[in-house]
Amino acid sequence: MAVPDGVRIESLSAVTLATRDMASAVRFYEALGLPLRYGGPDAAFTSFTVGPSFLNLIADARASGAWWGRVILYVSDVDAMYRKALDAGLAPAFAPLDASWGERYFHIADPDGHELSFARPLG
Repeated sequence: MAVPDGVRIESLSAVTLATRDMASAVRFYEALGLPLRYGGPDAAFTSFTVGPSFLNLIADARASGAWWGRVILYVSDVDAMYRKALDAGLAPAFAPLDASWGERYFHIADPDGHELSFARPLG
């Protein structure tokens, strides 16, 4: 469907999450296997590569840890990702499930309470 001004949104470049503790957040995302592109534990801004997109972290004392929503990341193997999280000492909310809407998934919260869902379409 064409938009009136001829401009359309083509893709999602990045999601940026606020963190109170960059070092802890970086350790969490690295333990899940996200490749560090920029920044790091001592930076005010850090970026990880997620396929053709990015997951960014920004140091901000206003990060509340309150539930705000969920980032859904498609992975090649949900069960392998779950085992990777467990092996890293992380605590997913539940073991992978097959959902009625056609995805296999599990949820995990990062150190600031941001909820991630690792998923894969079924079939």
